[in-house]
Amino acid sequence: MTGRIAVVTGASRGAGLGIAAALSARGWRVYATGRTIVDAPAGGVAIRVDHADDEAVAGLFARVRAEEGRLDLLVNNAAVISDELVSPKPFWEKSIGLADVLDVGLRSSYVASWYAAPLLVEGGRGLIAFTSSPGSACYMHGPAYGAQKAGVDKMAADMAVDFGGTGVATVSIWMGILLTERLRGALAGNPEALAKTAEHAETPQFTGYLIDAVYADAELAELSGQTFIGAELAERYGITDEDGRRPPSHRHLGVPREPSAVVIR
Repeated sequence: MTGRIAVVTGASRGAGLGIAAALSARGWRVYATGRTIVDAPAGGVAIRVDHADDEAVAGLFARVRAEEGRLDLLVNNAAVISDELVSPKPFWEKSIGLADVLDVGLRSSYVASWYAAPLLVEGGRGLIAFTSSPGSACYMHGPAYGAQKAGVDKMAADMAVDFGGTGVATVSIWMGILLTERLRGALAGNPEALAKTAEHAETPQFTGYLIDAVYADAELAELSGQTFIGAELAERYGITDEDGRRPPSHRHLGVPREPSAVVIR
């Protein structure tokens, strides 16, 4: 074990579960949260947390302080994602519930960061990583999803200003097509389609290895506030996905916005 402590939100499945597993494999002690938790990452702790409940989030970080006395990394991944999200209908013909991602997804990231910040600052070095996507820049799944992704990218940029000089950095990472267990299962009966999808996808663990590398980067402070395409970060660190694959960046979908250097207080 490295002695480093991480909290990964929304880790019951998909990206969060993969990120938690990857960090655990790199020696982190991971507190993995979710509304439902099946298994804790190896050497980690699974905690049932509804990120729509601020008091539950406060209790999470109070527990981390009591049990560990420190925090080195927060991964903001929790988000409410509806099966209706991928419908081609215009937003007003979809359920108004899709706007919930602006609560558990955007606001919840702010709340978790608010509670995590004192612990991170006390340690003298820390990282908050937000999981995002090209939906921040292009039309993807409708305005609620896009606003949430653009919001966390901007949150990373603005939090970096407040964390300046503390040793704590913030980054947002655009993930690609995720080769989750759910997607693998859906394509299990079509090996050809699965193989073709895998060529353009990345495993949920991939982003976890990237976050570990960002934290260890000697130039962490210079990365703070930026949004990165995950596949391009992998080139920086020489990280490959399973079977040595190098996922594509999907830069054709859009590029991360450069935050302005202007600060108005």
